[in-house]
Amino acid sequence: MPMEGSPDRDLVEQTRRGRIDAYGELVRRYQTSVFNVCYRMLGERQEAEDLAQDAFLRAYQRLETFDVERPFGPWIRKVAANLCLNSLQKHSPPRLSLDEEYDDPIDVGQPDPAEVHERADQANRLRLALTRLPAHYRAVIELRHFHDMSYEEMARSLALPLSDIKTHLFRARRLLARQLQSPEAEVGHASG
Repeated sequence: MPMEGSPDRDLVEQTRRGRIDAYGELVRRYQTSVFNVCYRMLGERQEAEDLAQDAFLRAYQRLETFDVERPFGPWIRKVAANLCLNSLQKHSPPRLSLDEEYDDPIDVGQPDPAEVHERADQANRLRLALTRLPAHYRAVIELRHFHDMSYEEMARSLALPLSDIKTHLFRARRLLARQLQSPEAEVGHASG
């Protein structure tokens, strides 16, 4: 049975029955999005790669507890976000790398260089501002805006009351907006 077209649910069941190649297909499907969760939260490529690998290892070890009625993608990204949050709480403020977010390359022709520069500048400013947020604010922004999670899903994922999620998200957005409007958010003036 080819793995590529199999639903995630089937791949999870096959992995539980000992088919490691089924888990390999799940890793292949979600490695970019899991890495991007880690990269946005940590701001450093090598650490993001390490924690992305840890997330897949941890998920594999806990696959028996996964509810196959739920989608795998959001679950593995929550595992990654929680690992990053734990890492951020243990360490000093994150180091910042201003490299572009790493996605699979897509050839769409030659874009306008000024547009590319403007988008890169905006992405860098946002990334810098995100890394300046406290870890708990960064986590709610990541889960809500990059993974479109509901407040209830966020509350379950972060083990917080719904009221705290709403408060954190409101304060995180307000702080992020202030940082993006401040002159220090300019990439050329960033020190890090």
